Amino acid sequence: MRGEDLQQQELFSYGSLEERVPPDHPLRPIRTMVDAALRDMSRRFDAIYGEDGRKSIPPERLLRALLVQLLYSVRSERMLMEQLEYNLLFRWFVGLAVNEPVWHPTVFTKNRDRLLEGAVSEEFFSLIVEQARAKKLLSNEHFTVDGTLIEAWAGQKSFQRRKNGEDILNPPPNPGNNPTVNWHKQKRRNDTHQSLTDPFARLFKKTRGAEARLAYMGHVLTENRNGLVVDVRVTQATGTAERDAAVDMLSWKPASKRVTLGADRGYDTAGFVKQLRERKVTPHVAQNDSHRRSAVDARTTQHDGYRISQRKRKRVEEVFGWMKTVALQRKTRFLGPDRTSWIFTLAAAAYNLVRMRNLLAAPA
Repeated sequence: MRGEDLQQQELFSYGSLEERVPPDHPLRPIRTMVDAALRDMSRRFDAIYGEDGRKSIPPERLLRALLVQLLYSVRSERMLMEQLEYNLLFRWFVGLAVNEPVWHPTVFTKNRDRLLEGAVSEEFFSLIVEQARAKKLLSNEHFTVDGTLIEAWAGQKSFQRRKNGEDILNPPPNPGNNPTVNWHKQKRRNDTHQSLTDPFARLFKKTRGAEARLAYMGHVLTENRNGLVVDVRVTQATGTAERDAAVDMLSWKPASKRVTLGADRGYDTAGFVKQLRERKVTPHVAQNDSHRRSAVDARTTQHDGYRISQRKRKRVEEVFGWMKTVALQRKTRFLGPDRTSWIFTLAAAAYNLVRMRNLLAAPA
């Protein structure tokens, strides 16, 4: 017997959000880890927010909302607010009651900017890493480093010639939001041009034959046991940025502790390998012997550990793949390296949360 398509609205709905979310939902263990980190950040939140004035959006809810945006690839904060209106799962994760009003997108953005001004994402990321260390998921001896391009929030037409190496010329005089620009036979270089939209972005390409784009460079340091991210950096896109960031991300290492560092052949330079050896870091760097002699010699490559590191280092691409496709880090929505670094660090923390959930749920 065919059922009738009756669309009668119910006057009351019984049950809490906690009952609506299945006990085995994958967001539950993530919410537990997030809440533990946010409790430890209470003092930092007290330092950011004063005691006077109107009450703001709770910073804990702000961070949970930003995390769910990254975890579910919500491409804008306006769309995130729309999702919070009717998505009960999002409401439960953020901490909103069923009948609690959702913030206006502009209000959410203004409150989010206050978190951007503090090192909130860095501390949150560090606390998630400490949780992974407490659960014995991290290696303390074997690491991998790599970098990737993050396309800047600036168009090619904003890349204008400087005047006297300092001031930027005005945009093309013809009217309209999308003026016609002719770059034919014009050399466009970072030392002679600068973006009007994001002056810190640099025109760069990472591989030969690729298109040069205005971009930043994101760097991650992962451990080799489970591929978790233990440190991140965002820098301007330059030819030496990857190697400089790698050395910087190893600054925490005690002088007496010896570790290994895997990397691709772009790190195979005499200067970088020398810096690693001076810091008692064994350079498990892929040999670049296509055009010149490699800086990594047989005293390193003869060991089984080198071959293991070369196999493990490729897992760092999984981090970049997830962050770019799921967490929407292929192109930043922020201007400047500081804000781009803030959201990139939060995306790395989100990746660790997903990875830790999967590792802890896997049978022993």
